[in-house]
Formats: sequence, structure tokens, C-alpha cells
Amino acid sequence: MKVGFIGAGRMATTIGRHLIGAGHEVVLSSSRGPDALAGLVADLGPSASAGSKQEAAQCDVVILATNWADAPEALKGIDWSGRILVDGTNPHIGEKRDISAAGVARSIAALEGRTSSEIIAAMAPGARLVKSISNMPMAWIQDFSPQKPKTVLFVSGDDRGAKALVVELIDSTGLVALDLGSLADGGAMQQLGGPLSAVELHFVRRIVR
Repeated sequence: MKVGFIGAGRMATTIGRHLIGAGHEVVLSSSRGPDALAGLVADLGPSASAGSKQEAAQCDVVILATNWADAPEALKGIDWSGRILVDGTNPHIGEKRDISAAGVARSIAALEGRTSSEIIAAMAPGARLVKSISNMPMAWIQDFSPQKPKTVLFVSGDDRGAKALVVELIDSTGLVALDLGSLADGGAMQQLGGPLSAVELHFVRRIVR
């Protein structure tokens, strides 16, 4: 598959490396423009390229990998109708990410009863939205070897076809996708402040004799 990233920070490069290792292609984009990403894509290798956000949005799957505050501008100017968009954001309020209990509580209160992915869906009308990837720090999945742990990434969404494709994509990398159900219910479990946020799970297959 060809996967586009809107945003070119640690999430994009980390997930991008896992995808490239599984034989996929990635297109990175950022507000700085494609030329600013030349060194980054060179480091990722020939399966990576830089483009505009419109070019990234043309890919089979698009991953929103920006800061929460940058999401509205990043999603503007694209016809999202029918496109598979993965919400990888966390709804941190303010310029600095306050991960204290009080800071997380303020961020969740600012959502006014909605999940962060429902808000992202409203910013990208027509998108087949799937919530995934943001449930853990990227530092936890820096092993890119074929023998890496089968770390669980949660997946939520209302479009079954889109969700199935994202599950297939994640599983292809050697990581493991775990379906939490709908965008509202599953999204609430994995988003910032949810019971499955910042929880590291590994899939282990046990043979019972």
C-alpha cells in the first residue's frame, strides 16, 4: 500500500519505518513544504518520498500525524470524500503537552463530551475515519527488526471497510491491531485520558499441549 502522512514528526517517521520494513511506500508532508523533508526521506530510504499534503492525501491510507492544535489547518483544503483517514492525534490543550493528571483533565474537559476523533471527523467531512496509533509514545516501538515485540495498537471506527484495511496495514508490519469497536466508544477508551491510553500490551501466542 501507499500511505500518506500529514505531519512529519516522530509519529510519521516511526510508523513510516515500520511500514517501509513491511514493503509499503510512504509519502510525508508538512507545513514546511517538501524541500524541508529531503534529509528525512533520504534517511528513510527509497520507499519514502516528500510531497504536499494534497499529494499525501491521494494515498491509499492517510495518517494525520500532527499536533492537536495544528489539525484544523492541516485538514483544510482537501476533499476527504471517501478517503481513509487515520486519526493519530492526542487532544492536548495549549502549546505545551501537559501530561499531569490536571493537564489531561483540562484537555478532556475541553472536548465537551465528544471524543477527539469525532471532532477530527467533523474537520474532515466525508472521510472514512479510523482512530489508531496515538495510544502510546512512539519511543515504545523503536525496534524495527523482524523479531520485534508484537506491540498492540488499538483501532476504532464506524466504517468497517476502512477499519479492516487499517487493521491489515498494521498487522502487516508485525505490530498487532486490536479492534475496540466504534469511533465513539472505542475512541474514548484509547484517547488521551482513556483507560487504554499509554498502556503497553504485547500479543503473545501460547501453544497449549
